[in-house]
Amino acid sequence: MTTLILLRHGRSSANVAGVLAGRTPGVELDETGRGQAEKVVGRLSGVPLAEIVCSPMLRCEQTVAPLAAERELTPLTEPDLAEVDYGSWTGAELKTLGKEPLWKVVQGHPSAAVFPGGEGLAAMQARAVAAVRRHDARIAEAHGPQAVWLACSHGDVIKAILADALASHLDNFQRIMVDTCSISVVHYTETRPFVARVNDVGGDVAGLIPPKPKRRRSARRSADAVVGGGTS
Repeated sequence: MTTLILLRHGRSSANVAGVLAGRTPGVELDETGRGQAEKVVGRLSGVPLAEIVCSPMLRCEQTVAPLAAERELTPLTEPDLAEVDYGSWTGAELKTLGKEPLWKVVQGHPSAAVFPGGEGLAAMQARAVAAVRRHDARIAEAHGPQAVWLACSHGDVIKAILADALASHLDNFQRIMVDTCSISVVHYTETRPFVARVNDVGGDVAGLIPPKPKRRRSARRSADAVVGGGTS
């Protein structure tokens, strides 16, 4: 059972300005965001990381830089974990976009939302989930089924990945909260994922340290849910 830590980038200048940054180049973390990124190093201390995979957006690269340096890992850039292509909405103020007819579709029926000159949220979910599953299979093969890895991406992208892991329709993904520099955790098995954490901004992460494999425990058994909810 592999473990994926989904890390949203730290607070950016666009977050503060109330602007939809999208794929605008050069959007950086602000002072608070840089501090959040530094704290991630301490939060994940003791948690083994096989690899770090990162959106190509600068704010994500800046977020994982302190952690990658501390672990002596080189982040792997994954274009399919990039921010949504918001098309002509890119760079616009959120308060202005809230008056657009498409805004109601994005909020109430996101699976049908396609941004003018950009991509649809359903297409974003498809490429992001495919990327996560592709890397998870590769990392399990290279580092073993107990491997822990981290992917740094964006709010809507992470929400879409979590909705898939929860077997929830994309139209429900707006109910999921993913704050800046929060971590969400998904365990992947051969048959289904288990969502362990969502939007964690300061909890104890000791539970992310893989336990020592038990003798004769099959891969099939690890995909079973605990009847009664378990003890944790």
